Amino acid sequence: MTGIGRPNARTVTDAHNGAIMSSCLVDIDDSSVLVRLSGVLDAAGAEAVRGALLARLCDRPGPVVADVTGLRVVDPAGRGVFAEVRREVADWPAADLLLYDPTVNGPDDADAPLAGVPAWPTLVAGVPAWPTLDGALAAAAPLAAAAPLAAVLTAELAPTVGAAREARELVTAGCERWGMPTLVDPACIVITEMVNNVVAHARTPMTVRLAPQDSALHLAVRDHSTRRPTFAGLSPPNRIGGRGMLLIDTVARRWGSSAVPDGKVVWCVLHPDDEAAGSE
Repeated sequence: MTGIGRPNARTVTDAHNGAIMSSCLVDIDDSSVLVRLSGVLDAAGAEAVRGALLARLCDRPGPVVADVTGLRVVDPAGRGVFAEVRREVADWPAADLLLYDPTVNGPDDADAPLAGVPAWPTLVAGVPAWPTLDGALAAAAPLAAAAPLAAVLTAELAPTVGAAREARELVTAGCERWGMPTLVDPACIVITEMVNNVVAHARTPMTVRLAPQDSALHLAVRDHSTRRPTFAGLSPPNRIGGRGMLLIDTVARRWGSSAVPDGKVVWCVLHPDDEAAGSE
């Protein structure tokens, strides 16, 4: 795939500059949820595919459908990259990975149908896969329709002193919109620390994103520094600073960071039940 005739398409490589990665091509259409992979996927190309999919998922909210009809996997590590990516983004706001793979079995081997989806998925190493493109796109459509609108909020912020305040305003608006008033305070605490870490350490532009999932709130900050946060427990009383990650670890049900091309995503998950338990 070269994207010829589709002006919004771009081909991604291990250097993410539009050439060939090993013998595998990743064709990304920025106007669609579909990512087409073609050629031969070996262990060397798996890391480049991982990077391309993660970059697509952190650059735009919503699910991605990976079309593997033109892909030949010659190494087990190659097939495992899709499950690895899906696990990596499981707690990101409004992110998921689905497969279109005509070689998968049909309903007889499916775990369960998705509500409102006309075709049954088969789980391929933990990744939902459909034997038809219509089935895969139908499964992605409800998520894709919701993600850019009511079910996700995004802000592009500069690494300035006022960035944390803008992020708190976004978080407060989201909690009010989604009926999560008990999460306003803890969400403001964690987003302040996440944003201030970018301002103090990464010093790059950032993307703040949040979305509800089930009854939890998922937040993420994406920056362009490869330096990932670390948390080693309680800081010594005489140490200045270094308590931001302690606050996040204390407030969030889960948190972590993901390396992506040209930076990282730091994410966390907050749950109203944790606040209710803490107030008792």
